[in-house]
Amino acid sequence: MMLLTVGTMLFGMTGCGQKADLEVNLVENDGNTQREVNLFGPTEKADPEADNIARTAQELTVIMAEEQLGIRVNYRTYTAEDFQDKTYDEVTVDRVRSQMDDFYLLNPDSIQVLGMEGELADLSELACAANLREVVKTANTVNGKLVAIPQEVVAYGLFVNKDLFDRYHLELPQTPEDLLECCSVFKENGIETPIGANRWWLENFVLAQAYAELYNGGSTDAQIKALNEGETKLSDYMRPGFEYLKILMDMGYIDAEAAYTYEAIEGEGPDFLEQKTPIVMAYWGAANAKTAYGSPEFNMQVIGFPSKLGQMPVVSMTGYGVGARAEHLEDTLKVMDVMLSDEALALYAEHNQVISPSKNVEVECIDALKPLNDRINEGYYVLGSNANMKVEQWGNTCLIVRELLSGASVDECMAEFDRLQEESLKK
Repeated sequence: MMLLTVGTMLFGMTGCGQKADLEVNLVENDGNTQREVNLFGPTEKADPEADNIARTAQELTVIMAEEQLGIRVNYRTYTAEDFQDKTYDEVTVDRVRSQMDDFYLLNPDSIQVLGMEGELADLSELACAANLREVVKTANTVNGKLVAIPQEVVAYGLFVNKDLFDRYHLELPQTPEDLLECCSVFKENGIETPIGANRWWLENFVLAQAYAELYNGGSTDAQIKALNEGETKLSDYMRPGFEYLKILMDMGYIDAEAAYTYEAIEGEGPDFLEQKTPIVMAYWGAANAKTAYGSPEFNMQVIGFPSKLGQMPVVSMTGYGVGARAEHLEDTLKVMDVMLSDEALALYAEHNQVISPSKNVEVECIDALKPLNDRINEGYYVLGSNANMKVEQWGNTCLIVRELLSGASVDECMAEFDRLQEESLKK
């Protein structure tokens, strides 16, 4: 299920029920003994002899590690062919458990499962780990161990047509109440659907409200511990966000029927670009991509989701994990340390124009992204995925939001969260 990995090289790797077609890209054996490690991920390695290839940012960091260490990185890949067999996540979990590769590009739910099982090595002693932002450490720490490190932080926000807000003398919304007022004014002035939505990203509204205080109130660890042990109810966190979404749907500010069928950007994107809808939600990279929202004919601004603590970015991340029993463990950790060094991450961030997981790497962003970037740099954010939470957040919230879109009551949605939490307590 494509829930998290969007707008990056990972966009297609979690398609629902995709078939695994594994290929190994190996250089011909010249008879010499060469140190090597095996990487399992969604993308193949470009032909090393080909000229004029626009290599991906990820591959550039691999090349850096190969050149510095003299270690060859073999790509073992997952190719999506159809929707009839295993997902990428199912395949990676199986491969890690079976010790089939050395390191892996993992989605948050896989990081959580494998981290809980002790199948991933602790990366906290790597030199690069000392440079990570706290948000990265928090999201990828399981049972006290740092089990994955990403090459970028994916931030989600509201993309707004500032020209339309200015036309009706509206300030950009800070709180949920502000957004309702803006939507009311847009409706009064003939804008049929103020918020364009799709079935994948509406959970950001919920997560921003549910966890604004948890991640920004100074008691994050204690609150997560209480949730994991059942001392507090997950549904109590989620209820305000679901009740708010229900209001947006009932008032016609979100078209629930359309949102349930829309894919990310494809459904609501055209109306936003044609200035029929003043607000949509998307990820950081969509503001840079010309195929998404990278060249609008109006003043676009990207802000955090309204919350009781103001505009709140929702961030998530995939990550590289190393098998705890990897065949080439020592060399793999060395490769990771180069690929995730500040030098490599600066190259990656500049190439892809993304937020770096390193607190030492800053890349100049376009003006449209500065409001979102400023909030993150100020330390205000909500994690959309956190491997330290026993109940997986992003995917489960997405699925339950879809139940709300299709007619379930808020109480029915809360009952599902209670069920998930009760199941987690039995494990």
